[in-house]
Amino acid sequence: MSKTKKNHSKNVALLLVIVIGTFLLFSSPVIAGEVNIHWGYGGVENPTQWGSLSKDFALCELGKVQSPINIKDAVIGSPTSIKFDYKPSPLVTLNNGHTIQVNYAKGSTININGEKYSLIQFHFHTPSEHEINNKASALELHLVHRNTAGKLAVVGVLLNKGKANDLIEEVWNNIPEVGKTNTVSDHTINAVNLLPKGRAYYSYAGSLTTPPCSEDVKWHVLVEPMTVSEEQIETFTNMYPVDARPIQPINGRTIELHR
Repeated sequence: MSKTKKNHSKNVALLLVIVIGTFLLFSSPVIAGEVNIHWGYGGVENPTQWGSLSKDFALCELGKVQSPINIKDAVIGSPTSIKFDYKPSPLVTLNNGHTIQVNYAKGSTININGEKYSLIQFHFHTPSEHEINNKASALELHLVHRNTAGKLAVVGVLLNKGKANDLIEEVWNNIPEVGKTNTVSDHTINAVNLLPKGRAYYSYAGSLTTPPCSEDVKWHVLVEPMTVSEEQIETFTNMYPVDARPIQPINGRTIELHR
């Protein structure tokens, strides 16, 4: 092979490396339900072992800005409100073996500081993954949003025992078998009915709370909780007694309170 052809081959190879590297750098993080490697909350696949289950889960062990956290010592942040623009969506429930998830139709968004994120799904954890001053709630709802750049913003809503939530009752009444999806095409829901009247929230930089524990996730945990009935709590815990990752170190991160 001539020297010119060798140089051409090297240039092509270098270009491929750059293209692939750029793709990996800017590709969106994987979210819950998109991971094929088996993991869990108990036994040899419990959260303390996630980092050893796959090299793709390395951040679960090595990450420095992991979620969830115990929210305390928050500083007052700018009075930036979350502008919710949720629209009705067909009810699509998924029982993925880790939680009950509702996939949301396109068109519903939140806007924070001029950044728009689309609601793609919401799901539940018990007990709550986040704690407020060392106190956990019965359940926690995660509303997962993604922007056009693939970045994630999650709104967390703590759920305490009290009055039943009508929307959650609809979700519970349409839960499929594990590994199945149930599409109720003739019925719509609106996620706005999962939000409290008060919209004050805590914010911090964190990660997914499930493998692969991807970081660069913007967390917004609402201060005011919602309620679910004791029966609704039991319905979920009978399926998933515990599906919450333990509290992670704060590692010097700032937690802001926005009123």
